[in-house]
Amino acid sequence: MRTPANSLVHENRRAAKTRYPDLRPLDLKSLVKLTRLLRLSLSQGEILYLEGKWFVTHSGLLRVARRRRCQGIETILLDKQSDPDVGRWVFKATVFPCPTSKGFVGHGDADPSNVSSLVHGAEMRIAETRAVNRALRKAYGIGLCSVEELGALSSSARSSPIPSPSNGSHSSNGSGYDQPRLRDQLCLLIRQYNLDSNLVKAYAADFCGTATLSGASRELIESFISHLATAAKENRDALVCKLNSYSQPIEARP
Repeated sequence: MRTPANSLVHENRRAAKTRYPDLRPLDLKSLVKLTRLLRLSLSQGEILYLEGKWFVTHSGLLRVARRRRCQGIETILLDKQSDPDVGRWVFKATVFPCPTSKGFVGHGDADPSNVSSLVHGAEMRIAETRAVNRALRKAYGIGLCSVEELGALSSSARSSPIPSPSNGSHSSNGSGYDQPRLRDQLCLLIRQYNLDSNLVKAYAADFCGTATLSGASRELIESFISHLATAAKENRDALVCKLNSYSQPIEARP
């Protein structure tokens, strides 16, 4: 009988072979080890393969934290190191994995020079996410870099042009969402399950960790589409409740 861990290994191997047909056997073996160690899902966007390396994502790190009963995460904007006039933000994050822990600290910075041009204007949120990711990786001993921490590599990977169809009917500004096939897949899911398109886009941007869906990479959007399809098929009502949460204003931190 297949155990949950073995089932996830099987699921990730199958997803990897479909999504990355040129994946090297060594990288596939690394994926199996990562799956057993972290128990994260490739199809749900919790781990990604970019430029020959595996990366964990923000949602994956949060999954690990929830599973291990993290007691809390505190973030602080470092005013002296930040400069709003040039879009530079620096955060300090502290993760408390257990009630008696003094906390694991991580710092994150972001400015227009180390984020994709597609997400300029969202540097503050990116800096906070990077700080949280680093603190989480320290707290739980995860040596795998998170994709949100990437600087120049992230910028080039996410802004690399996507070839336009030969008939020239579509154009691309470098984001994964501009790929007609991905856009059509998402629209089909929205129509099939009668979902609110604006809420789906808001959910997608949050899932991908970008200010807008157009700022997400192809890999992240593919992961979101797979996640959305699974969620809609298994429990549409729960998915609708999740989507409705994006219609409410975000409360300010105390």
